[in-house]
Amino acid sequence: MQELKRIWLFFLNQILGMEWMNKSIGKILAMLGIDIDGKVGGSVQFFIYDVIKITILLCALSLIISYIQSYFPPQRSK
Repeated sequence: MQELKRIWLFFLNQILGMEWMNKSIGKILAMLGIDIDGKVGGSVQFFIYDVIKITILLCALSLIISYIQSYFPPQRSK
């Protein structure tokens, strides 16, 4: 049971939550000399992270909807 919980938490945090991307953006900003613990650096990290995450999620949603709609011919949807 613990193994299932650990797998679920990994999926939730790393795949759906994209925690790996947030850490990567933080490392890149730190290499550029931006303090991510401050207000400005944290805001920049949050903005970049959210823009990328929302873009990926919108593209995935668009792909899924297009795939579903491909099964319904235009004659049936009228």
